[in-house]
Amino acid sequence: MRVDTIAEVATGQPAAHPNGQNVGFVYEVLREAILVGELQPGSVTTQIALAKRYNVGRTPLREALRLLQSERLVVDDPNRRVQITPLTAADAEELYIARVLLEPAAVRLTVPALTSRDDAELRGLMAQMDHYEEAQDWISLREPHGAFHARLFGAAGSRLVAMLEQLFDHAERYRLRAGPPPELWKLRQSEHRAIADAAAARDAERTAELLCAHYAHTAVLTCRSFEADFDPARLRETLRTVAPGTEAELDRAPA
Repeated sequence: MRVDTIAEVATGQPAAHPNGQNVGFVYEVLREAILVGELQPGSVTTQIALAKRYNVGRTPLREALRLLQSERLVVDDPNRRVQITPLTAADAEELYIARVLLEPAAVRLTVPALTSRDDAELRGLMAQMDHYEEAQDWISLREPHGAFHARLFGAAGSRLVAMLEQLFDHAERYRLRAGPPPELWKLRQSEHRAIADAAAARDAERTAELLCAHYAHTAVLTCRSFEADFDPARLRETLRTVAPGTEAELDRAPA
């Protein structure tokens, strides 16, 4: 969903959205607001306030909040307050543990089936990321960034793809809030290029290895932005199991 869609709803213009009272629509509006930080991590509000802010009905709002609770984006509160799930170093570590357990396996299935068209699309997506980086438009960068990773795991089957897409969205929530500063994005992008090069060579093992190293760097930067002395011990052990040798990258992440 585009970010300006949230603004349209917030300013009370539901006419442009004929399904504005649909549970799925309300869920997508609130989910996007949480992912981009419009609804701040850890903040507390009420159903009445949300219904007024986004001009939606209370019934679909309640159902949408249940969906968001199941996705761990909203905390289940017995007092019927609505708390947006806080961001923490420990939760970020869990996210990256899940990604390095699942995504390399998906990459190994996908990379051998890539075509020259896929290679071209990966290059085009990196060019889009470069464009948004130069404009410092970190929210718009989400779309090509997500499409880049999705291209690398797209052949893994619908169930696994859906899980990985959700994990990506949750990780982007961290990136937008406390991810690598702009000066380090170029380093992240150089890692994307190395991953794309390995995929173009149809070297699935190398692609998976580079992906794990990429996530090791990103995870350390993210976790330590919330807790300076955080030790990602669980992630280290996961990397040691999934891609031996890449756990050393946790100690080589740029400060």
